[in-house]
Amino acid sequence: MTRTTNARLAGFMFLFYIATGIASMILFGHATSGAKETAAKLASIATHAPLVRLTAVLALLAFFDAVVLAVALYALTRDTDPDLAVLALCCRVGEGVICAFSAVSTLGLLSVAAASTAVAAPDTAAAHALGALLLQQDSLGAPIAAICFAVGSTLYSYLFLRARSIPVPLAWMGVLASILLVVVLPMQLAGFIGGPVTTYIWLPMLVFEVTLGLWLLLKGVAAQPTAT
Repeated sequence: MTRTTNARLAGFMFLFYIATGIASMILFGHATSGAKETAAKLASIATHAPLVRLTAVLALLAFFDAVVLAVALYALTRDTDPDLAVLALCCRVGEGVICAFSAVSTLGLLSVAAASTAVAAPDTAAAHALGALLLQQDSLGAPIAAICFAVGSTLYSYLFLRARSIPVPLAWMGVLASILLVVVLPMQLAGFIGGPVTTYIWLPMLVFEVTLGLWLLLKGVAAQPTAT
Protein backbone atom coordinates (compact mmCIF):
# COMPACT_ATOMS: atom_id res chain seq x y z
CA MET A 1 0.00 0.00 0.00
CA THR A 2 1.08 3.60 -0.55
CA ARG A 3 2.07 5.91 2.32
CA THR A 4 -1.15 7.85 1.80
CA THR A 5 -3.24 4.71 2.11
CA ASN A 6 -1.36 3.60 5.22
CA ALA A 7 -1.79 7.05 6.74
CA ARG A 8 -5.55 7.00 6.12
CA LEU A 9 -5.78 3.45 7.49
CA ALA A 10 -3.80 4.36 10.61
CA GLY A 11 -5.92 7.47 11.20
CA PHE A 12 -9.15 5.46 10.94
CA MET A 13 -7.82 2.68 13.18
CA PHE A 14 -6.77 5.16 15.88
CA LEU A 15 -10.35 6.42 16.14
CA PHE A 16 -12.00 3.02 15.68
CA TYR A 17 -9.75 1.42 18.33
CA ILE A 18 -10.70 4.12 20.83
CA ALA A 19 -14.40 3.62 20.05
CA THR A 20 -14.03 -0.16 20.46
CA GLY A 21 -12.35 0.19 23.84
CA ILE A 22 -14.89 2.67 25.18
CA ALA A 23 -17.82 0.54 23.99
CA SER A 24 -16.32 -2.55 25.63
CA MET A 25 -15.89 -0.79 28.98
CA ILE A 26 -19.43 0.61 28.90
CA LEU A 27 -20.99 -2.76 28.06
CA PHE A 28 -19.05 -4.68 30.70
CA GLY A 29 -19.82 -2.00 33.28
CA HIS A 30 -23.50 -2.33 32.46
CA ALA A 31 -23.26 -6.13 32.62
CA THR A 32 -21.90 -5.94 36.18
CA SER A 33 -24.40 -3.18 37.08
CA GLY A 34 -21.86 -1.42 39.25
CA ALA A 35 -21.73 -4.32 41.72
CA LYS A 36 -18.72 -4.50 44.03
CA GLU A 37 -19.05 -7.92 45.65
CA THR A 38 -18.01 -10.96 43.60
CA ALA A 39 -21.32 -12.75 44.16
CA ALA A 40 -23.30 -9.72 42.99
CA LYS A 41 -21.06 -9.29 39.93
CA LEU A 42 -21.45 -12.94 38.93
CA ALA A 43 -25.22 -12.78 39.34
CA SER A 44 -25.38 -9.64 37.21
CA ILE A 45 -23.09 -11.15 34.56
CA ALA A 46 -25.28 -14.26 34.35
CA THR A 47 -28.34 -12.01 33.88
CA HIS A 48 -26.67 -9.97 31.13
CA ALA A 49 -25.14 -12.84 29.15
CA PRO A 50 -25.69 -11.26 25.70
CA LEU A 51 -23.85 -8.09 26.77
CA VAL A 52 -20.95 -10.13 28.12
CA ARG A 53 -20.69 -12.10 24.87
CA LEU A 54 -20.69 -8.83 22.94
CA THR A 55 -17.89 -7.60 25.22
CA ALA A 56 -15.88 -10.69 24.28
CA VAL A 57 -16.48 -9.97 20.59
CA LEU A 58 -15.25 -6.40 21.09
CA ALA A 59 -12.16 -7.70 22.90
CA LEU A 60 -11.40 -9.93 19.91
CA LEU A 61 -12.04 -7.00 17.59
CA ALA A 62 -9.53 -4.99 19.65
CA PHE A 63 -6.90 -7.59 18.72
CA PHE A 64 -7.42 -6.88 15.03
CA ASP A 65 -7.54 -3.14 15.72
CA ALA A 66 -4.15 -3.27 17.43
CA VAL A 67 -2.52 -5.44 14.77
CA VAL A 68 -3.82 -3.47 11.78
CA LEU A 69 -2.83 -0.19 13.43
CA ALA A 70 0.62 -1.57 14.25
CA VAL A 71 1.22 -2.66 10.66
CA ALA A 72 0.05 0.69 9.24
CA LEU A 73 2.27 2.64 11.65
CA TYR A 74 5.20 0.34 10.88
CA ALA A 75 4.78 1.09 7.18
CA LEU A 76 4.90 4.82 7.95
CA THR A 77 7.99 4.68 10.20
CA ARG A 78 10.19 1.83 8.93
CA ASP A 79 12.17 4.10 6.61
CA THR A 80 13.26 6.21 9.58
CA ASP A 81 14.61 3.33 11.69
CA PRO A 82 13.54 -0.22 10.77
CA ASP A 83 14.82 -1.74 14.03
CA LEU A 84 12.83 0.59 16.27
CA ALA A 85 9.82 0.26 13.99
CA VAL A 86 9.90 -3.55 14.34
CA LEU A 87 10.22 -3.24 18.13
CA ALA A 88 7.22 -0.90 18.21
CA LEU A 89 5.29 -3.30 15.98
CA CYS A 90 5.99 -6.19 18.36
CA CYS A 91 4.82 -4.15 21.37
CA ARG A 92 1.52 -3.23 19.71
CA VAL A 93 0.96 -6.80 18.49
CA GLY A 94 1.64 -8.05 22.05
CA GLU A 95 -1.00 -5.61 23.25
CA GLY A 96 -3.45 -7.10 20.75
CA VAL A 97 -2.68 -10.68 21.81
CA ILE A 98 -3.49 -9.80 25.42
CA CYS A 99 -6.81 -8.36 24.21
CA ALA A 100 -7.55 -11.68 22.47
CA PHE A 101 -6.85 -13.59 25.69
CA SER A 102 -9.19 -11.17 27.44
CA ALA A 103 -11.99 -12.40 25.17
CA VAL A 104 -11.31 -15.99 26.29
CA SER A 105 -11.25 -14.90 29.94
CA THR A 106 -14.54 -13.03 29.53
CA LEU A 107 -16.29 -16.09 28.08
CA GLY A 108 -14.88 -18.22 30.90
CA LEU A 109 -16.19 -15.71 33.40
CA LEU A 110 -19.63 -15.93 31.83
CA SER A 111 -19.60 -19.73 32.17
CA VAL A 112 -18.62 -19.48 35.83
CA ALA A 113 -21.29 -16.84 36.46
CA ALA A 114 -23.97 -19.04 34.87
CA ALA A 115 -22.82 -22.06 36.88
CA SER A 116 -22.79 -20.10 40.15
CA THR A 117 -26.51 -19.46 39.86
CA ALA A 118 -27.31 -23.14 39.34
CA VAL A 119 -25.01 -25.05 41.68
CA ALA A 120 -25.92 -26.17 45.18
CA ALA A 121 -24.79 -24.17 48.20
CA PRO A 122 -21.58 -26.19 48.92
CA ASP A 123 -20.32 -25.45 45.40
CA THR A 124 -21.31 -21.79 45.38
CA ALA A 125 -18.23 -20.72 47.33
CA ALA A 126 -15.96 -22.50 44.85
CA ALA A 127 -17.73 -20.86 41.92
CA HIS A 128 -17.39 -17.45 43.56
CA ALA A 129 -13.69 -18.05 44.22
CA LEU A 130 -13.10 -19.00 40.56
CA GLY A 131 -15.12 -15.99 39.43
CA ALA A 132 -13.07 -13.68 41.63
CA LEU A 133 -9.89 -15.15 40.12
CA LEU A 134 -11.13 -14.53 36.57
CA LEU A 135 -12.21 -10.99 37.45
CA GLN A 136 -8.78 -10.29 38.94
CA GLN A 137 -7.02 -11.85 35.94
CA ASP A 138 -8.98 -9.56 33.63
CA SER A 139 -8.12 -6.49 35.70
CA LEU A 140 -4.41 -7.42 35.75
CA GLY A 141 -4.29 -8.10 32.00
CA ALA A 142 -5.40 -4.56 31.19
CA PRO A 143 -2.36 -2.82 32.78
CA ILE A 144 0.04 -5.26 31.10
CA ALA A 145 -1.55 -4.60 27.71
CA ALA A 146 -1.41 -0.88 28.50
CA ILE A 147 2.34 -1.07 29.19
CA CYS A 148 2.91 -2.79 25.83
CA PHE A 149 0.81 -0.08 24.24
CA ALA A 150 2.75 2.71 25.97
CA VAL A 151 6.15 1.40 24.90
CA GLY A 152 4.99 0.95 21.32
CA SER A 153 3.42 4.40 21.28
CA THR A 154 6.63 5.95 22.61
CA LEU A 155 8.68 4.38 19.83
CA TYR A 156 6.25 5.28 17.05
CA SER A 157 5.92 8.87 18.33
CA TYR A 158 9.72 9.18 18.49
CA LEU A 159 10.03 7.91 14.91
CA PHE A 160 7.39 10.41 13.74
CA LEU A 161 9.36 13.13 15.53
CA ARG A 162 12.63 12.11 13.90
CA ALA A 163 11.10 11.94 10.45
CA ARG A 164 9.15 15.23 10.86
CA SER A 165 6.36 13.43 8.98
CA ILE A 166 3.67 14.91 11.26
CA PRO A 167 3.67 18.34 12.94
CA VAL A 168 6.52 18.53 15.46
CA PRO A 169 4.31 19.75 18.37
CA LEU A 170 1.96 16.82 17.78
CA ALA A 171 4.86 14.36 17.71
CA TRP A 172 6.23 15.83 20.95
CA MET A 173 2.80 15.48 22.54
CA GLY A 174 2.84 11.80 21.61
CA VAL A 175 6.33 11.27 23.01
CA LEU A 176 5.55 12.98 26.33
CA ALA A 177 2.11 11.39 26.77
CA SER A 178 3.60 7.96 26.04
CA ILE A 179 6.55 8.39 28.39
CA LEU A 180 4.13 9.43 31.15
CA LEU A 181 2.35 6.11 30.75
CA VAL A 182 5.62 4.16 30.54
CA VAL A 183 6.64 5.63 33.91
CA VAL A 184 3.32 5.46 35.76
CA LEU A 185 1.77 2.19 34.54
CA PRO A 186 4.47 -0.14 35.97
CA MET A 187 4.14 1.70 39.29
CA GLN A 188 0.38 1.13 39.15
CA LEU A 189 0.93 -2.56 38.38
CA ALA A 190 3.30 -2.81 41.36
CA GLY A 191 0.72 -1.20 43.63
CA PHE A 192 2.61 2.03 44.34
CA ILE A 193 0.03 4.26 42.63
CA GLY A 194 -3.75 4.05 42.63
CA GLY A 195 -6.87 6.16 42.67
CA PRO A 196 -8.02 8.81 40.18
CA VAL A 197 -4.48 9.55 38.97
CA THR A 198 -4.49 6.24 37.09
CA THR A 199 -7.37 7.60 35.00
CA TYR A 200 -6.10 11.16 34.55
CA ILE A 201 -2.76 10.01 33.08
CA TRP A 202 -4.67 8.76 30.02
CA LEU A 203 -6.10 12.16 29.12
CA PRO A 204 -2.98 13.48 27.27
CA MET A 205 -2.82 10.22 25.31
CA LEU A 206 -6.50 10.45 24.41
CA VAL A 207 -6.02 13.99 23.09
CA PHE A 208 -2.91 12.94 21.15
CA GLU A 209 -4.47 9.87 19.52
CA VAL A 210 -7.69 11.61 18.52
CA THR A 211 -5.73 14.54 17.09
CA LEU A 212 -3.26 12.27 15.30
CA GLY A 213 -6.05 10.08 13.95
CA LEU A 214 -7.85 13.08 12.48
CA TRP A 215 -4.59 14.50 11.12
CA LEU A 216 -3.68 11.25 9.36
CA LEU A 217 -7.17 10.96 7.90
CA LEU A 218 -7.28 14.53 6.63
CA LYS A 219 -3.63 15.43 5.96
CA GLY A 220 -1.68 12.19 5.83
CA VAL A 221 2.08 12.24 6.44
CA ALA A 222 4.88 14.24 4.90
CA ALA A 223 6.95 12.46 2.26
CA GLN A 224 10.24 10.94 3.35
CA PRO A 225 13.28 12.82 2.06
CA THR A 226 15.01 11.09 -0.84
CA ALA A 227 18.26 9.39 0.16
CA THR A 228 21.40 10.68 -1.59
